[in-house]
Amino acid sequence: MRVLNYNLLFKGILFDLIGVATMSIPVVGPFLDLAWAPYAAKKMGEMYPGRNGKIASVLVFIEEILPFTDIIPSFTLMWVYTFLIKTEKDVRTIPIRVKN
Repeated sequence: MRVLNYNLLFKGILFDLIGVATMSIPVVGPFLDLAWAPYAAKKMGEMYPGRNGKIASVLVFIEEILPFTDIIPSFTLMWVYTFLIKTEKDVRTIPIRVKN
């Protein structure tokens, strides 16, 4: 049974709304994106550790820094991918030494 982390979903929706809100401010909005993009990328990496989180962090940075792409809900899409689409378990194997 898969456990869905709704705290990450709510936090992601909030970050997506903040990203869209910067687009709604006429003159200052694009300059706010310059500050928001690195912060959003950092938060994405913290929320989703590992390789997928690093890739999503780069993508959210690019999405937030480019004009007119703020409407893409990056954080929500990452949650959907992580908890609803991705089927493989993120299991790390550690070798165990066995004495003969």
